[in-house]
Amino acid sequence: MAALRITKKHHKHLNNPFPSTPSSLPLIRGSLFINPQTVPSDQIFNVGRDFQVLWSTRNGGSLSISHLSHPSRLIWSTVPGQAFVSAALAETQVEESRGSFAIKDGNVHLLCNDQIVEDIRMINENDCYLEANGLDFLSGNSGFDQKPYLKDTQFPFLLITGWVFRRKGKKSFEATEIHDRLQLEAEKSSYARYWVLFDQKTSNQIGFQVKLGNPSFEFRSKVSPTAPRRNWGLRRKLQRTRRRLRLGWCWSVSRPRGFVKVSSSEEEKEETVAESMGFNRVCLTYSSEDNERFYGFGEQFSHLNFKGKRVPIFVQEQGIGRGDQPITFAVNLVSYRAGGDSSTTYAPSPHYLTSKMRSLYLEGYNYSVFDLTRKDRVQIQIHGDSVQGRILHGNSPSELIEHLTETIGRLPELPEWIISGAVVGMQGGTDIVRQVWEKLQAHNTPVSAFWLQGLGGSKGDSGWITALVELGSGYDKVQGMAEPNQGSKCSAYQSDDILQPLPSSGTDEKPNRRRNLFEEAKKLDILVKDNKGDTYMVPNTAFDVGMLDLTHPDAASWFKQVLQEMVDGGVRGWMADFGEGLPVDASLYSGEDPIAAHNRYPELWAQMNREFVEEWKNARSGKAREDPEEALVFFMRAGFRNSPRWGMLFWEGDQMVSWQANDGIKSAVVGLLSSGISGYAFNHSDIGGYCAVNLPVIKYRRSEELLLRWMELNAFTVVFRTHEGNKPSCNSQFYSNQKTLAHFARFAKVYKAWKFYRVQLVKEAAQKGLPVCRHLFLHYPKDEHVHHLSYQQFLVGTEILVVPVLDKGKKGIKAYFPAGENCSWQHIWTGKLFAEPGCEVWVDAPIGQPAIFVKEGSIIGDTFLKNLREFNIL
Repeated sequence: MAALRITKKHHKHLNNPFPSTPSSLPLIRGSLFINPQTVPSDQIFNVGRDFQVLWSTRNGGSLSISHLSHPSRLIWSTVPGQAFVSAALAETQVEESRGSFAIKDGNVHLLCNDQIVEDIRMINENDCYLEANGLDFLSGNSGFDQKPYLKDTQFPFLLITGWVFRRKGKKSFEATEIHDRLQLEAEKSSYARYWVLFDQKTSNQIGFQVKLGNPSFEFRSKVSPTAPRRNWGLRRKLQRTRRRLRLGWCWSVSRPRGFVKVSSSEEEKEETVAESMGFNRVCLTYSSEDNERFYGFGEQFSHLNFKGKRVPIFVQEQGIGRGDQPITFAVNLVSYRAGGDSSTTYAPSPHYLTSKMRSLYLEGYNYSVFDLTRKDRVQIQIHGDSVQGRILHGNSPSELIEHLTETIGRLPELPEWIISGAVVGMQGGTDIVRQVWEKLQAHNTPVSAFWLQGLGGSKGDSGWITALVELGSGYDKVQGMAEPNQGSKCSAYQSDDILQPLPSSGTDEKPNRRRNLFEEAKKLDILVKDNKGDTYMVPNTAFDVGMLDLTHPDAASWFKQVLQEMVDGGVRGWMADFGEGLPVDASLYSGEDPIAAHNRYPELWAQMNREFVEEWKNARSGKAREDPEEALVFFMRAGFRNSPRWGMLFWEGDQMVSWQANDGIKSAVVGLLSSGISGYAFNHSDIGGYCAVNLPVIKYRRSEELLLRWMELNAFTVVFRTHEGNKPSCNSQFYSNQKTLAHFARFAKVYKAWKFYRVQLVKEAAQKGLPVCRHLFLHYPKDEHVHHLSYQQFLVGTEILVVPVLDKGKKGIKAYFPAGENCSWQHIWTGKLFAEPGCEVWVDAPIGQPAIFVKEGSIIGDTFLKNLREFNIL
């Protein structure tokens, strides 16, 4: 029996500063066998009205899928002669520490890596009718569940059935370093039934499902005596059968659980959860091309092209440093794996889009790993005994994103007020904010809102309305201020789901506290439970917090009342922070598997906030309901595949205040562009970054130069928002001196100058799902040089080319002008034209004049330049 072992390392303060990459199964290899008595040699199956699946027995057998509009272009295909379905039973080890998770594959107890195809046939509605009358449309599949799970399945569909099995002594894994750390304990021959289903979902999406039966260690071969010679040998090896085990199916959502707690001398807590003797890994293997680039996978901070890499899909803290040194070393040393690595992210998505115009995404929420390390194939390893997803058709990257967001959802149009000027992040009390506001007014700075994370002063301060409510992480606050005049909105900080117990008495309790939300939620029994049924106190930074059980039917109504109180106080926007820390051994009201629920949790969190926004709007009447200046907005960092359906605006979390690639200003560009490919159309970062470190040996402080360059960068994102950071006194701020204040005002005006275009792009995103900020690949997919770009430059829509300076001390930058259309790019500061497509040019870019270009003669470009002149920027 395989086990799920969970180790808590929240309080382990001396650790290996160079933790190894969490081990996952090496790429599983297997052969494909065919039953020639029941499987046609070559056949084309029309699946729905728009797709066709070609089955061919050449070169050992393969499947391929194409769209009928382009039947010669394959959008998905298997590797000839190679198994495309395989399964395993393996131990799972999860290490958890304050929102960081490492999921590891342990010993493999059972493996079925070879595959037999026994039957391929189309199924229509009449077949289900015949089955209901006792006729077996899965003829010859005795021992196999005759009623596949057909919820949401469209008729007619293609059904492929057969066996997966393992031959004793046959090599099953790719030889890798990770493989050396795993032990394959399954020495017996083993087998199980499977079925694969393809059905049309939309005119541009074909769905797939893979289901596995329970394993057995004996096998009666179905291969015909007239099969090819290699099948004869297989038949002789497996023909001896002592008994025949009738196979059933496991559809349970939650795993049988039995906890055994063990405490170690290192203050680690370990829990072992028993699992039933069924497969807990299913692998889907299919072909790729050597020069195929893979983009997407949600918000990724270190890479844009993932060919040659393994991509784990699990929501968690992104980490501090993520491989940049020396900070990652230091953080890992004092807090287990808190440094993160190149794959850790708040908002992953099991979705990709390739340079060959192929795209796929997984449905469901199980942990998965996309193995792209082989040149000729992809293998997706899913934790579970089934997988389903969709394969997309499109003729361009933009089309594929549009087709993706048709089903996962699209962000709504943002209220115009939040994209009209700067969102100013402040704390420290009314007097300080007023002083800064007066300075901004003196520079004629366009300001949309004040975003107030830390609020001093008293509740009765004249001219300000404060809504201060404790909600979690640290003193998770919902707090805000009314505008100091009619031209500026109020935004607030609000942590999501986590509630901190308040001090019972003493001077620590703030005089304007209104409610003890932790005690309210605990009394209502809407907090996440541990395995004993008690409130799960989750370690978060320096204290423990409770988390709202978002699967509880009463949680949403209670939390919406909290939001209502905040909005009644004058707040019109808030940060819906966190969402990535649900413990993997939590006990939820719904009873669902907490590992799968972990990835779904940020979507539920977004849904709760979004529902409140819509309900608040619908409750208003007349002109007030449609008043754009009164519209609500929230922004969040955690997410998963369907978060664009429920969110409104995203931000990239807590970048370091550094120039580094994995967790600094460069990573902010990578995260911006990668997330846009997976449907996160509206995203942005904190101007200047967030995380500062001020230790005796290691210091990361926001320099003035970094702050100025980050202002220039974010003036071309959808929202222009400042943050003082976790250590404001260590950081250069936009109000630090006359130079920083003037620079901030200048680029708030640059941001304002293209508002007219931003409004258009926001509408387009709501209609088609296209991001505001775009990797050049989206519009120039045939330009080979474009595929080598990551953070170096990006497009705003199609008309503005941004080449930011992201390195310390540089006053110039290389700009690349893509090939693919006959247009000239105009440098906005000098007016110089660059007409040669596919060329790279060195451009001066001193502070205050970043390398920005517009298409010559375009209405967008000309209007942008006109507005810059009106603001006296040009």
